[in-house]
Amino acid sequence: MSQETFKGWVSTSAKTPLSYTTYTPKPFTPTDIEISITHCGICGTDIHTLNSGWGPTDYPCVAGHEIIGTVRRIGSEVPNHPTNPYIRNIRLGERVGIGAQSSSCLKPDCEACADGQESYCARMTGTYNGRYLDANRSKSFGGFADSWRGPAHFVFQIPDALPSVRAAPLLCAGVTVYAPLKKYGVGPGKTVGIVGIGGLGHLGILFARALGAERVIAISRSSAKKADAIGGLGGDGFIATGEEKGWEKKWSRKMDVVLSTVSAPDMPFAGYLRLLKRDGVFVQVGAPEEALPPLMAWSLIQKGVKVTGSNIGSPGDIRDMLELAAEKQVLPWVERRAMRDVNQALVDMHEGKARYRYVLENGGDQAKL
Repeated sequence: MSQETFKGWVSTSAKTPLSYTTYTPKPFTPTDIEISITHCGICGTDIHTLNSGWGPTDYPCVAGHEIIGTVRRIGSEVPNHPTNPYIRNIRLGERVGIGAQSSSCLKPDCEACADGQESYCARMTGTYNGRYLDANRSKSFGGFADSWRGPAHFVFQIPDALPSVRAAPLLCAGVTVYAPLKKYGVGPGKTVGIVGIGGLGHLGILFARALGAERVIAISRSSAKKADAIGGLGGDGFIATGEEKGWEKKWSRKMDVVLSTVSAPDMPFAGYLRLLKRDGVFVQVGAPEEALPPLMAWSLIQKGVKVTGSNIGSPGDIRDMLELAAEKQVLPWVERRAMRDVNQALVDMHEGKARYRYVLENGGDQAKL
């Protein structure tokens, strides 16, 4: 099996910048696909991982899991894959994407995989900073690079209606908000609150609208992004929790679902739950490095509300999300950055300058930009 090296922007510690150098990808197998990367979005997870914020990172690490590229190599078993019909028609030169997951056990006795919920497999492999289930426990490497190689099961054809630079953030940020909105019934007649207007949150507003929600309310600490949330993204209302006195009472029992995209350990958790109607659902998708605020039992008991979380999305969710995004033209707000400027782009994102997603470009595929 081939074991040639790739080149990419490699992190060797939490304290040093990424350097453009070689690394060794997983061995190529008959069920793998290899691509030349054209675009990769920057996700908050990249910063947490590169800084070892969620625990020690397995350096060297190549981050990036909102990947778009063109297929240059297809494993011999992919065209006749016995269990995944969605990848059988992938062709050389085709435009595809990879999200935050690149492997799971896929065993029939795995409850998550058997149910088509691979993102909850106990043996899932992240697209970077993970280990594959092969004999050598090969490392997974992401999209801040020239190339990517991995299991075809987690590779997705990109609809023609989605430009590459806009499609990249959908592979992680898009499905991370789409999956719980769909699961908890967001659609006609429903009122949804989206906490945090950033890379995830702005897509939460766009997908809630695309799913047909009756009202979408943006929630942020300040009113700095109010014009974007209501004017540009299509929100119906705005709550500035740090500026509006009594916002919890004013909006009490108004929302069916509240989706929290923030990574803030000091968020007003009890206030958010107060916004929910009876049997409402609070979904946390932001992942702070510290614990969430404490919660009084009465916040749950009085209205029978549910507090839950959601982990990216399954391959089925990603395919459905891409189809809806193409149909409804759900297009992330992006700023293009050259791949060679990845270190500065990471600094700028950490400082909150992105509006609302940086996408790194290697060039190529210009017709789809």
